[in-house]
Amino acid sequence: MSTNPFSRREFLKTGSNGFGYLAFAALAQQQMLRGNTAAGPLAPKAPHVMPRAKRVIFLCMQGAPSHVDTFDHKPKLSADSGKGAPSLAGRYGTAKLMGSPWKFSQHGRSGLWISELFPNLAKHADELCLLNSMATDLPAHPQAFSQLHTGTTQFVRPSLGAWTLYGLGTMNENLPGFITVNPPGNAARTYGSAFLPAIYQGTKIGGNGLPGGGAVARRFGTSEEAGVANIKNTRFTTGEQRTQLDLVQALNKSRMQQDGGVSPEVEGVIESYELAFRMQAEVPKVMDLSKETAATQALYGIGEQETDTFGKQCLMARKFAEAGVRFIEITNGNWDQHFNLKAALERNTAAIDKPIAGLLTDLKQRGLLKDTLVIWGGEFGRTPHSQGEDGRDHNNKGFTMWMAGGGVKGGMAYGSTDDYGYEAVLNKMHVHDWHATVLALLGLDHERLTFRYAGRDFRLTDVYGTVAREIMA
Repeated sequence: MSTNPFSRREFLKTGSNGFGYLAFAALAQQQMLRGNTAAGPLAPKAPHVMPRAKRVIFLCMQGAPSHVDTFDHKPKLSADSGKGAPSLAGRYGTAKLMGSPWKFSQHGRSGLWISELFPNLAKHADELCLLNSMATDLPAHPQAFSQLHTGTTQFVRPSLGAWTLYGLGTMNENLPGFITVNPPGNAARTYGSAFLPAIYQGTKIGGNGLPGGGAVARRFGTSEEAGVANIKNTRFTTGEQRTQLDLVQALNKSRMQQDGGVSPEVEGVIESYELAFRMQAEVPKVMDLSKETAATQALYGIGEQETDTFGKQCLMARKFAEAGVRFIEITNGNWDQHFNLKAALERNTAAIDKPIAGLLTDLKQRGLLKDTLVIWGGEFGRTPHSQGEDGRDHNNKGFTMWMAGGGVKGGMAYGSTDDYGYEAVLNKMHVHDWHATVLALLGLDHERLTFRYAGRDFRLTDVYGTVAREIMA
């Protein structure tokens, strides 16, 4: 696969009027218009095998949700609540087991066990595939969050979204192929492209604590802070920009004639600037939620105090997916409940339950769920024993994520932790296995999706990863 022949520095020299950033972001898509995939790294690429999913929506819960209070039903933990926690090589000492304060019940024809914290999502039980045997290497947030996204705890490596875009290209010539909504501050370890060409990194909307589709609706149905950087030109109108661009393009064409009429570099600049110009109109249009029906907005909980922010983010994700964006990630933070578990976890789940259920309903109604892989989860889980009177500590040995749509079996619980939820004991799915499985659902062989760097072929899963084919429909 070819790399970008133009440097980021050269594109950023074009100034702060929006063309510099957007032209760089758009460069690799230019050749899609001409059908020349050799020079267009974002042009659609053939998958390795027949894909089950075309796109991904990753709902990332930063801070590590408690699996034993949400999707991993542990009746023995409840029965033994208050007793001394089993000592695993002395790690837990005299800590006491703490049963979940919330009731679990079975839902759907499949009878999946789901906590009462998710009354709306539970209605989609037969579409969910619960991965109850997840595991990662370290119980520390920065390292585990990095591994969740890049496969490594310590190095800067390309993210899952960047690898997906590198392997498949994009499906809309006017939009970024990888969008991340409200990401945390460390771009390199969450949505960066590392040694892959920079064109594959995520385009940020919101972030650093800003709402990314927040409670106050403004011009584009989202908060002002949640826009794409440099998407608006504050100096010139659209007509003036067109005039400016026509002048620049005339100069470019003149230069190309001086070079004998054939100059791939100059042709690339001409087409990337045209695409950047189109993106200025296309991105805000897709982000505009105001034209969605009242029923659709209500479906996501928009307008309700608890669910408005995440509801807008989920609706934006549906719109981006529908418009052809390959990988969309939404980050929801503050799931690190070392204390105040009952009140904090109830607040967290109340904010996301209705929006996620709305997203699944909306995707299904539009015929998109069958080839959209929706993923939910955080970097690790929580301990079955208490921390203080009302909290849980970190647990990397066993936790839950779930998938829906995109060719996975619905109504399925895959793998399990032990009776108390300490660690995965059946069909353990390490993050490397999860990455391999996500790529496989997209039609990509994780062992063949490589990039030559520093004298070796790198891949998302390093030298690990086993695809969990049992979960594939």
